[in-house]
Amino acid sequence: MTVGTNSSPGAGTTAGAPVPAAPGADRVPPRADALAGVPPQAPAGTRAGGPVDAVPATRAGAVPPGRAAGTRCSVPPQAGSPAPAARGTAGTVPDEDAPGEGLGFGIDPDSLPDGLVVADATGRVICFNRAAARMTATDPAQALGRRIDRALPLEDLEGRRWWALTDPYGGLATRRGQPERNLLLPGGREVLVSASYIRTHPTGPLRRLVVTLRGTEARRRTERSHAELIATVAHELRSPLTSVKGFTATLLAKWERFTDDQKRLMLETVDADANRVTRLIAELLDISRIDSGRLEVRRQPVDIATAVGRHVQAFTANGQAPERFLVSVSRPLPDLWADPDKIDQILGNLLENAVRHGEGTVTIGVSPHEKGTAVTVSDEGPGIPEESMGRVFTRFWRGSKRGGTGLGLYIVKGIVEAHGGTITVGRGPGGGAEFRFILPVSAPAYLTQ
Repeated sequence: MTVGTNSSPGAGTTAGAPVPAAPGADRVPPRADALAGVPPQAPAGTRAGGPVDAVPATRAGAVPPGRAAGTRCSVPPQAGSPAPAARGTAGTVPDEDAPGEGLGFGIDPDSLPDGLVVADATGRVICFNRAAARMTATDPAQALGRRIDRALPLEDLEGRRWWALTDPYGGLATRRGQPERNLLLPGGREVLVSASYIRTHPTGPLRRLVVTLRGTEARRRTERSHAELIATVAHELRSPLTSVKGFTATLLAKWERFTDDQKRLMLETVDADANRVTRLIAELLDISRIDSGRLEVRRQPVDIATAVGRHVQAFTANGQAPERFLVSVSRPLPDLWADPDKIDQILGNLLENAVRHGEGTVTIGVSPHEKGTAVTVSDEGPGIPEESMGRVFTRFWRGSKRGGTGLGLYIVKGIVEAHGGTITVGRGPGGGAEFRFILPVSAPAYLTQ
């Protein structure tokens, strides 16, 4: 669909001869509907095929009838172009002879989340949407009709003028655009800018210059999160690896000097530290799969009550008092199909948190739920402050300074949600923290097909 053309009577031509443009016509804001996929309409009082009743004219820059207030995008009519009746309308797919023109499907540029700036073949701005105005602190009325390098002055991080470096109108005709990069607005504010060059044919002159603007806040947050993850991993790996290296070097250098009991103690320490490193690497792999949506769940029949009892026995075998744990199971329980290893990971993390950070009796409740099976783990410690409950399942959150990477609950939430369940945190009956997760009734795909 070609936009910005109009050859109907009154569009700037007469039979056989063009009509000179009025002075300052290049400064008049063009129409707001063409770029949004709506072909330019004929002037008031005309219609394809005959005259119609005149409609009141609007002043330059006013909102056209039927358009939402705030629209700042338009394409001026050009003399000698095909009549709009031969073009598509809003909601149609653009014509093949004008690829890339218009936004298509009747989308208002002001509805886009990113900034959009479009310049015509002469380098003058014909679109400056609301997001671009917000990012650049520029009045769209002042930007429309100006040259792109003046309406949107950009510099690279070394202070060089970006438009002079890229030269979209006078540079190589084979270029199709500019990749996204960090640039500076006046005042030093940083934005992510990319550009697309729309040409009449692959090596033809530039017909439209489309520039998109994005804020850097989301990318900065992601970069900070990655930096924190790397720092945390490096810190957590340093201690066990130092221990492993120290004990193994000592044993290799002075093996004969140690008794069998001393050797066993050192080897047990090395084994425990190696397990710690293995767990941390497993956590990193889980985070990577959760973030990318690739966490696989291999569903099998799981007896959740038996799994809870097995974890409690493991804690009592490691020195915890048996009376500290209270297990309550309400039967009958629905059949639970889940990944046994992932369920063990959830239970182990929640019980370890309750033992390490909580106090008093740790209560584990298993009961049927209208959506499946509900499991509750609570303690009688100080609990989690109300202001922190919204951050419990985020990365690096720690309830106390008693060690840990702060990644466990983030992984637990990802595993529960991968099963289609939900997990919440609140205050338990004993005043401590209470975690409750619900796993829905489900079955492997081959049983449901």
